Amino acid sequence: MKIVNIVGARPNFMKIAPLMRAYKQYNDSINPVLVHTGQHYDETMSKTFFEQLDIPRPDINLGVGSGSHAEQTAKIMMSFEKLIKDEKPDIVLVVGDVNSTMACTITAAKFGIKTVHVEAGLRSFDMTMPEEINRKVTDSICDYLFTTEESANKNLRNEGVKEERIFFVGNVMIDTLAYYLDKIKDMPLPFRGLTQNNSTDIDGIVEKNYATLTMHRPSNVDDRSVLEGIFFTLEKIQKDIPIVFPMHPRTRKNIDHFGLSGKVSGMRNLIITEPIGYFEFLRLNKTAKFILTDSGGLQEETTYLRIPCLTLRENTERPVTIDVGTNVLVGSDPDTILDEYGKIMNGNFKKGRTPFLWDGHAAERIVEQLAELA
Repeated sequence: MKIVNIVGARPNFMKIAPLMRAYKQYNDSINPVLVHTGQHYDETMSKTFFEQLDIPRPDINLGVGSGSHAEQTAKIMMSFEKLIKDEKPDIVLVVGDVNSTMACTITAAKFGIKTVHVEAGLRSFDMTMPEEINRKVTDSICDYLFTTEESANKNLRNEGVKEERIFFVGNVMIDTLAYYLDKIKDMPLPFRGLTQNNSTDIDGIVEKNYATLTMHRPSNVDDRSVLEGIFFTLEKIQKDIPIVFPMHPRTRKNIDHFGLSGKVSGMRNLIITEPIGYFEFLRLNKTAKFILTDSGGLQEETTYLRIPCLTLRENTERPVTIDVGTNVLVGSDPDTILDEYGKIMNGNFKKGRTPFLWDGHAAERIVEQLAELA
């Protein structure tokens, strides 16, 4: 059985890695083909992630590149249509919620090919998010839906998905994190690759005495007033504790565009770095006192690591990280952020626990289920 596995952007790499490992146990019945659409492709960073996560080099790279959502989706569908005709897969497996996820699912479904969505059923109920549209369209036409949390199962049932299409298997992102924790436990802080862009001495970073920040969503970085408000809040926090900020190119561009560069560079304890590799980022987060983020994946990782997470969003498609884990939605309101930050510093923040089936074996359960189809 030939399974074409799709990756399109860096968040997909962490989700596909454990699946590629799990396939090795079924060499006699499954032939996995790895396809990189090239939706997000930076040679240096992509190479780093593939090497660190021990992912085989993609069998095929469609090289679609950047563009508007419509342009990118169209390019992926056109290129993937040709691939389907050449490869004739039995199953197409997609992960996550990027444009590649939706585009490849639609294309495969029109050819009558069975489709699988890993990380299905997550809903923010915010249709202004492109990812929400990608998730809903993908789930509506996929044949097999593998879920990470009970809320996803409920969402799919509410949308009329039949029970026999839903498989509650756990979280492949956590598979990757758990698998590599031992590899990074002796990695020192600071580490090679983490470099400063301002005058702060990065040698001052001490375990459990710094925060990590990631921020890239349009709702935060494309609106000057919102971005300015967040940096107003960060200015107060960084006076108490260093904040390490691997900066997304979109965020950097908008800081310059809105004329905020002077304000940002003036924060001596805001340590701005280039994007860093998975191992370095995991090491950084593992011993952070807390994390500020608008990332979906980091909400999950912090819950597993039992690290306080302040999510700079008004909603989340991963409610288990709030109900069970260490996540709190703070939006972009300075008072709310500072209030929750105060709880962390005073030791009054919730402790959290590990969600059900986040045990490092989700990919094995997925591939075992797929093997039954062979």
